[in-house]
Amino acid sequence: MKSYLRQSIRLACIALIMLGAFALARGQAASNQATSGQVTGNSGRLMIDDLDRLTSKAAESVNVSLDERLLRIVPKAFSEKDPDERKIKEIIAGLKGVYVRVFEFDAVGAYSDGDVNPIRQQLRAPGWSRIVEVRSRKEDQQVEVYIMNNGDKVDGLAVLAFEPKQLVIVNIVGTIDLEKLSKLEGEFGVPVLEIERDPKPRRK
Repeated sequence: MKSYLRQSIRLACIALIMLGAFALARGQAASNQATSGQVTGNSGRLMIDDLDRLTSKAAESVNVSLDERLLRIVPKAFSEKDPDERKIKEIIAGLKGVYVRVFEFDAVGAYSDGDVNPIRQQLRAPGWSRIVEVRSRKEDQQVEVYIMNNGDKVDGLAVLAFEPKQLVIVNIVGTIDLEKLSKLEGEFGVPVLEIERDPKPRRK
């Protein structure tokens, strides 16, 4: 189950792995923090800034905010001659934002349902569909994957992953081509995930 948990998260984070590592290495993400509560023009964007209050409770935390302006800058550093880097640029092309919060705590109970419920409420809005839910009572783990549908397009992706001492929220905004994401399987250390070409969303 732990392996499936990691793979479920990686499925949603493939673009993040490519973009975030590059941008953070140059110290750009911190200077482009999204303003709390401002969500304009991005139907797949979730408001997750309220979770930042958990930072003081966490032993370790990760805060990534890559907005559309930054995502337009990042591809310039990638080569068209390198096939792998060209794939990354193709994935970036339709994205408007990558937002991540990761919190690891020393003790159980540092966060509660009350911290996560505002995000769940947003995911009940029209357009959002839950396509994956993984629960393990034995290991006390849970993963939920949602997509924002806009006709035949996927305009947003969200992952919520919970463990007693860990909370992970990932929100990828923009046109997401699942076929292009699948091309990264086996590349850059990304495992073969057998991404389904046409997932069947389950309406809530």
